[in-house]
Amino acid sequence: MSMQIKQLLTKKWHVSYSQFVWLVSFYLVIAFNGLFLFNMLEAASKPEHINWLFIASVPFFLLALTAMVLSWLSLITFVKPVLLTSIVVSSLLFYATLNYGVIFDKSMLQNVLETNSGEAFSYLNVQVIAFIGVLGVLPAYLFSRFKIVGNFRVRLKSFAFLNVTAFIAVAVIAVPFYKDYASVGRNNRQLTSYITPFAFYTASYKYLRDNYFYPPLPFKVLDKTPHLLAKQQSSLTIMVVGETARAANFSLQGYGKQTNPYTPKLGVKYFSHVSSCGTATAISVPCMFSRLDRNEYDSRLAQSQENVLDLIQRSGVEVTWIDNNSSCKGVCVRVKSKTIEPNKINTQCDGHYCFDEVLVEELAATLAKSHATHQLVVLHMIGSHGPTYYRRYPEKATKFLPDCPRSDIQNCSSEQLTNTYDNTIAYTDLVLSKLINLLRDSKADDKSLLYVSDHGESLGEKGLYLHGFPYALAPKEQTQVPMLFWSNKLADSRFNQCIEQQRNHVFSHDNIFDTLLGLTHVGSIKYNPEQDIFYACSKQS
Repeated sequence: MSMQIKQLLTKKWHVSYSQFVWLVSFYLVIAFNGLFLFNMLEAASKPEHINWLFIASVPFFLLALTAMVLSWLSLITFVKPVLLTSIVVSSLLFYATLNYGVIFDKSMLQNVLETNSGEAFSYLNVQVIAFIGVLGVLPAYLFSRFKIVGNFRVRLKSFAFLNVTAFIAVAVIAVPFYKDYASVGRNNRQLTSYITPFAFYTASYKYLRDNYFYPPLPFKVLDKTPHLLAKQQSSLTIMVVGETARAANFSLQGYGKQTNPYTPKLGVKYFSHVSSCGTATAISVPCMFSRLDRNEYDSRLAQSQENVLDLIQRSGVEVTWIDNNSSCKGVCVRVKSKTIEPNKINTQCDGHYCFDEVLVEELAATLAKSHATHQLVVLHMIGSHGPTYYRRYPEKATKFLPDCPRSDIQNCSSEQLTNTYDNTIAYTDLVLSKLINLLRDSKADDKSLLYVSDHGESLGEKGLYLHGFPYALAPKEQTQVPMLFWSNKLADSRFNQCIEQQRNHVFSHDNIFDTLLGLTHVGSIKYNPEQDIFYACSKQS
């Protein structure tokens, strides 16, 4: 048997250019497009009269299109590098889609590219290495043993023959089943996102086009003269940007387990109907600080104009961003910022990550150094960032067992996975309580803390894990986020009662821009009081 395997690994097969492309195309279709074919079958099976001939035609239609696309991508000369890379890339994409339900659209690609090395390695485990090795690297090596015969002229003829054959196949299939393909495609636009690897290649093209090929937009100043409205009083506002915390697992939201044991004792106000701007940090964080609403948000446009931190800073408020996550995603480029380095000697850090209690230390140090009358400090948590949830809380903070101390979370039991995630929420609650206590002890006249998560998380519901699903298709677990508020003005009964009435209203990240202007008492032509969550209540205090 070992001799046969050795012969298989060392043997060379002689094939034509078109034969090689067809073979690789066939492998890509059968090995990595099972989810697309299954979803296509499910979508086509909904009508009362199922056209089985149409369903049977889909794999052949996909095969012909795959061969055509690969032939043009490889441009005859680069056939092996392009096709073998496609195999390895497809194995990685298929693993993410199969195990986590991830769809690689433009926003997901942006989120992946903005992930730091620590986050990237957190996804690495024996299972993913074995999966990519068996379905990606090994087949790519075997295909590399094929010898494509013929000079360039022969390959050119083979290229032409392949495309003519594939085009005829597409036409023969598409013409009689045009209505079926048009109907299913129109009603299930997300299906194309499952075609591997071409959905990823399309997303890559869009990302490169928008970030590198479009000419830069002129930078837009939103307001030349933002100004402070309450100069006579001192103020301190803490904005805490949570990470991957979903509302469904907050006991303040009505969750059955006690995941918020600390903040309720401090009199926080929890808002139960808040939605995110996106399902990934790379979209949600810039969006929540932008003047652009979710429906009009465009990362290229947002980067070319001021955000709310710029307006607040230019009004005279000292603005500081402290990051315990990958980055501020461009939000803090024009304000004072600090990223906590996990490799420094600190009891809260393990060399790769720091627990969020380090933010309490950094906030205390920042406040001690500052002499500003008005301050806004934004704290970016690592929160509940997956898949290594177990690394987001210290052992002493573990409340729920058994937990899941591994990165291949799809192999944990539902109880283990939920317990691990719930531990991150409980730990976040502990950190928030310490921040509030620190804020409460400050000498500022007007003190407030606003916490809101950037997006939610899937924990296996409907076979989905993590986050980043296209917003239009995303489950509520990824879009419904927690938000809580504390202020020393809550001691005023009228203000407290007003906030209590606001708690059950529907809000979103679209409200953050105006709410931050209101909390920091900054007047601006861009301020919309109707979008300020606390505007009605601030008039009563």
